[in-house]
Amino acid sequence: MARVEFQASLDGLEAGLQEQGSVVLRALRGAISVLHSQDVELCDEVVAFDDEIDSRYHRIEKSVEELLAQQAPVATDLRLVLAILHDSIHLERIGDQCVTIAKLTKLAAELEPRHDLVEGLTEMGERAEEMVRIALDSFSARDVERAQGLVELDELIDRTNRRVSDQVLTMASTPETQEWGMRMIVVSRCIERIGDNAVDIGEQTAFVVTGEFHEFTDASH
Repeated sequence: MARVEFQASLDGLEAGLQEQGSVVLRALRGAISVLHSQDVELCDEVVAFDDEIDSRYHRIEKSVEELLAQQAPVATDLRLVLAILHDSIHLERIGDQCVTIAKLTKLAAELEPRHDLVEGLTEMGERAEEMVRIALDSFSARDVERAQGLVELDELIDRTNRRVSDQVLTMASTPETQEWGMRMIVVSRCIERIGDNAVDIGEQTAFVVTGEFHEFTDASH
């Protein structure tokens, strides 16, 4: 494969990643919206997005296989190809997390919500959406400094996740409020994981630029 053709394939691969990211952001926006609206039909739409996200992931995976089979890329190109594949996997996981949020919200639609907790979850969700957008933009621009800024946003999400869990545990313990609260703890955890996946995408930006992989934070802490 000629270099010009190979570069065109690389560009197409990266464009496919950003397109997958756009679908994920639409799913995430819908998942955040249903927390407030309790719109059961919108929950189903969010779930339906997952098929498209998965399909785009498999398309990227197949393209990577074909690209590596046709040409042994130089180190910088190989880093980019591997980073795109890693990022696509993280986007696919975010899609799964959006599905879980939508399904749990649908199951809890008949229960009485705690509006202060819904506000906290919505705030978390909006911050997670911002993180995914920053992660994708940073990767496109090869902006390591902006990618590293995801860590601070992730800490804010982690803090809110802990607060939501603590609030649920202190709620009045009627069976209905317990059921709603336990579902929302899982929703909160899903949003927290979306933030983690955005950080993971940011780490791949640093890998592409520097040639070395380092986690932005020490998981043991």
